[in-house]
Formats: sequence, structure tokens, C-alpha cells
Amino acid sequence: MGGSGDITVWINSPGGDCVAAAQIYNMLMDYPHNVTVKIDGIAASAASIIAMAGTKVLVSPVSMMMIHNPMTVAMGDTAEMQKAIEMLGSVKDSIINAYEIKTGLSRAKLSHLMDAETWMDANKAVELGFADDILKRSDVPEDMEPPAVSMLYSKAAVVNSLMDKIAAKCRTKPKKIEDSKPKGRSVDSLYERLNLLKN
Repeated sequence: MGGSGDITVWINSPGGDCVAAAQIYNMLMDYPHNVTVKIDGIAASAASIIAMAGTKVLVSPVSMMMIHNPMTVAMGDTAEMQKAIEMLGSVKDSIINAYEIKTGLSRAKLSHLMDAETWMDANKAVELGFADDILKRSDVPEDMEPPAVSMLYSKAAVVNSLMDKIAAKCRTKPKKIEDSKPKGRSVDSLYERLNLLKN
């Protein structure tokens, strides 16, 4: 993934495929500049893995993060079930790798949090190290000049503009003299022809 500057990734996702999440995580980790992740809704399940790739992770004060154990659907005999269990164990270990790098928490602690399906509000996410800070309203400098474009409007100008549009709709084009003449055969000419036929 090439790039020439810092990027911001906004996340609002309930999760999904952990393999796809791992690919996105790897692409962001490989990005040569700063990656700011902003969670403005929810970063749950696989989406929480993507969030861990941020050099800085910011959460909205009203957002949530959730981590849990990976899941799958399996069918077959006991050997097939055992393979599925082992696969889920490996997937969990790989997810813990991402959480551990970001949070600095022990693998045992992270495993326990995943077992419990842990939901975190903004403060808890920062406390546990899943996020670096809470999003705040941007401060406006006191010496900042007002915008050049005024959002004020003149009521008279709006009324005049509307009146002009209404007047334009009501205007009619003057009729040409030819348009006022009856088209087709006149009643008189029909009578004349009928009289000729009789005679």
C-alpha cells in the first residue's frame, strides 16, 4: 500500500471475517506513515483487530469496542470437530498478537477478556490500552477570523427573488394574428359546398 502522507481510518463496524480483518490490519501496519484510527460508532469482533493497527487510536465518548473468541461453523465426526477446535485456538493466538502489541497486556489477561466477551466504553478502552485517547471537540483559537463567506441572508432579497420567479412563470407570449384565425374548414364554406351539390 503506497502513500505519501498520514492517513485517518474511521471505524464503525460490528466485525466480520477475521481473515479479511487480518489482511487490512497488515496493510495498515505496513503503511510507512502515521495511521490514526478513529472509532465513531462500534469496533467489535474483527473490527477491533483492524483498530489495533493505528499508531494512534481515538474513540468517541459514545463509541464501544468489543473483543471475543473467534467462532466458526463445523460439521463432521470427532476428528473434524477437533480440527476446528485447534484452528480456533490458532486464530485466537493470532488475534491476541495484535491486542498484545497495542495494549501491552499479558496474553493470559487478553485471553480472559476474550473468553468473557468484553464490551468496553471509551474510558475502559483507554484504561486497558485498546485506545490512546477520547475524541474531543476541536478547540477554536480566540484570534481566529470569521469565515469570509457570510451565511446571513436578506429577507427582502429572498422575497424579491421568489417574486421574480413567480412573475416569469405567469408571463405569457403574445399570440400571433395567424394563431387567432380558425383553422381548417369554416362552417360557411361547408354550407356553400352543400348548396352547390343540391343545385
